[in-house]
Amino acid sequence: MADSHVMAHQRCQEKTPVQILHEYGIKIGRAPVYALLQSDGDAHQQSFIFSVTIGEITCKGRGATKKAAKHEAAEAALKLLKRDTRPNDQRDGVSPEAGDASNPVGVLQELAMQRVWCLPEYVVSLETGPDHMKEFTVTCRLEGLEESGTGSSKKQARRAAAERMLGKLQSLSGSPEITWSPPSRVYVESLRQATGEKMSLLRRTPLSIPNTDYIQMLLEISLELGFQVTYIDIDELTVNGQYQCLVELSTRPVTVCHGTGMTSSNAHNTAAHNALQYIRMVASKL
Repeated sequence: MADSHVMAHQRCQEKTPVQILHEYGIKIGRAPVYALLQSDGDAHQQSFIFSVTIGEITCKGRGATKKAAKHEAAEAALKLLKRDTRPNDQRDGVSPEAGDASNPVGVLQELAMQRVWCLPEYVVSLETGPDHMKEFTVTCRLEGLEESGTGSSKKQARRAAAERMLGKLQSLSGSPEITWSPPSRVYVESLRQATGEKMSLLRRTPLSIPNTDYIQMLLEISLELGFQVTYIDIDELTVNGQYQCLVELSTRPVTVCHGTGMTSSNAHNTAAHNALQYIRMVASKL
């Protein structure tokens, strides 16, 4: 069974458009309201249309599941709010492009909300020194990017990390105005609707043929669907002396699969094989 090999999990920091819109609604005192407008299709190919209303804005979204339709509606609303709320944000003294150095954490948070990104995640990665002279290192993660900052308190280290992240975004944009965009998002549940050539081939190809290059097959699938594939080698060998690794797919939520083999290359191929089994299982799920 593919399930026994797959370690697909959801990271709590991977915020969906529904979650981001909900947080924005709480902030402005206007909770978003969703309504099911239409449900059609048979059990094998259902289609749902949801609307979301927040304040004076109403948007619609369509999907193969109710959850997917809500995501589409929320994302459409956030794109509108990005335009409609910018004057208010600037009046409040929060302009991400201006880089308000007095509160880099708040600036980065506002920027993520305006651009419909996952909210920044902060992790204490190092703590050194005696109790009366502590030094903290905090890592900021945002849309696949990482920057670290240090300080005599977690708050200072967090601010330093956020400031470095803003600097990186400006560097990637090539100007003080942040124009950088993260890789496109591919939601796991959207795999069920994928109809490309490589996905169609995956649905009808046995994943038990010896000497198959599953790494290449997974690469072709990722290029067709628009997600990234990253292999992470694990230093420790298994109890029977095999190499092991993880393969991470930049889907939403992130998907991680494990692989082992007599060589590092074999471990990568096994991990890719398990990832393909997971993708096919999700794509075929009703």
